[in-house]
Amino acid sequence: MLEAGWTGTSTVPSRGLYPHQWSWDSAFIAIGLRHVSPLRAQTELETLLAAQWADGRIPHIVFNPSVPLDAYFPSPDFWRSSTAGRAAGAPRTVQTSGIVQPPVHALAAWLVHLADPGLSRARGFLTRLYPRLAAWHRYLLHRRDLGGGGLVSVVHPWEQGMDNSPCWDRPLSRVTPAPARSFRRADLDHGSPEDRPTDLDYGRYVRLASDYRDRGYADGPGDFAVEDPAFNALLIASEYALARIARELGAAASARQDRAERLTTALVERLWEPSAGMFLCRDVRAGELIPERGVSGLVPLLLPSLPRDLAATLVRTLCGPHFGLGGTTRLVPSYDLLGEAFDPHRYWRGPAWFNTSWLLERGLRLHGERGRADALRRGILHTAGASDFAEYVDPYTAQACGATGFGWTAALTLDLLHDRPAGDRNGVTAIKGGHRG
Repeated sequence: MLEAGWTGTSTVPSRGLYPHQWSWDSAFIAIGLRHVSPLRAQTELETLLAAQWADGRIPHIVFNPSVPLDAYFPSPDFWRSSTAGRAAGAPRTVQTSGIVQPPVHALAAWLVHLADPGLSRARGFLTRLYPRLAAWHRYLLHRRDLGGGGLVSVVHPWEQGMDNSPCWDRPLSRVTPAPARSFRRADLDHGSPEDRPTDLDYGRYVRLASDYRDRGYADGPGDFAVEDPAFNALLIASEYALARIARELGAAASARQDRAERLTTALVERLWEPSAGMFLCRDVRAGELIPERGVSGLVPLLLPSLPRDLAATLVRTLCGPHFGLGGTTRLVPSYDLLGEAFDPHRYWRGPAWFNTSWLLERGLRLHGERGRADALRRGILHTAGASDFAEYVDPYTAQACGATGFGWTAALTLDLLHDRPAGDRNGVTAIKGGHRG
């Protein structure tokens, strides 16, 4: 399925539903591809970064000009990147969106380098990517600190990647939706309406995106600005990765290490909520935490400098009644099982996703929770195969939802198969029917 999605320079997440290149999808796909083709993994990231804007942002979609405009919405003629984004330095040779996605890229680049350091050095892979990745982080840290507390804000739910999370409902309620007649939802051609965002939510997404476009993609306080724990945790993890890349290239790394630790402190100060036992999103415009438990608030478990007591609390929350890992659920649900907005099938409002479970498997292992990490790894591998590598699954029944043969599901399965824990002799057979990526 990764072969079927390969365009020659990048991998589409899904030929039907997502026929272009997506930013954080490509980072996860490269992490898996490095085990079977380090060159393709390097090319995946190089293609994405070739579409970087002059202000440093990496757009969330790089459009394939051979795909018909009506195959996906919002299409290139909606974003109008080369004209509306001219002041922000949008590229002229390729069409992109104007918003971003979580910064997993430096982490992915470092892992891809480790897969074949000789090839990486011979091609100058890190030498070429490092300045682009540094510019990407500068953009986020300098242009997107909209709350003034050192953390990055997202200005659209699509930027955070967990598009339809109930965590966005409160700030989205301030947004006047675009009229339904002003757009056509191509996503409903490939998925059940019961699994996708509602027309009301989609109208709000379109309004936010069109307003941002009409401002020339200039960053500043608007109707929607949210400090999200997962987005910031992934930036911190990538800052640590950039420090390692700098050392590999013989450059100074201590400033990046220090920045990662300062960002971790800011994350705890601004987004940790003791009564919830996890991190919460902050509504920057309202100046308050959003009282919804989403999987985003568990992702900081990835961070090595997270205080030990907070890491232990996150593990208890992950395995407690709100997320049920190891008890009622085998993979991590995207939203609070006990929340009023929980829906086991609707996009990011309850289903379990493979990329967030992969991140939390790494976090559990990092903080010494080997048994729980091993169990989650086995759950990911079994569910990936049994669901035909679904985009996401019902957290209780593991029923496949969304697209099947999904890019990052196949890629992260490859990664877990390759990096087997010591003593696990059955990693390959953990997938029902064997690997099909």
